[in-house]
Amino acid sequence: MFYGKVQELKDLNTDDLEVAQLVKVKQAGISDDACVSLIRMAHDHKHTFASADAVVNLVRGGFSEPEILDMAQTDRIDTLSLDAVTLRLTGLSTSFVLHVLQRRAQGLPTLSGAAIGRLKNTGLTESQILQRINEGMTDEQAERESAARERARNQTGFVRRYRRRR
Repeated sequence: MFYGKVQELKDLNTDDLEVAQLVKVKQAGISDDACVSLIRMAHDHKHTFASADAVVNLVRGGFSEPEILDMAQTDRIDTLSLDAVTLRLTGLSTSFVLHVLQRRAQGLPTLSGAAIGRLKNTGLTESQILQRINEGMTDEQAERESAARERARNQTGFVRRYRRRR
């Protein structure tokens, strides 16, 4: 880190555990400015920074520094990071994932990552899934719709007839 950023960290009274967390974050490729911001946000929320693993997972999941800092601002980066990476791995866009995470951070009803993934696997587009989320669809409703869509997709039109063997 550059000397100026080290001074900023000293001014924030960064402890040894936070320094160890910063080492992990720096190794993942996060900039000095973002590192200082992460420490500052944690201190603003009245706790030490202990979310290096979450930040590293987000970096590996393809999220940018500004997106990571937005998640850190909510003070729920540890819980949001797992959902964010899971949703990204299902092939959803970053903007979709961030919208879902913003709803969760605001306490608005949102489908779970598993329900979203199941809907996506049945052929729904992001906009169709987003429409259902905005309408307040529950996980139970999503499960029923997914099951119905899978049944409809898997019908071949063939009827199997069984006869007795002689």
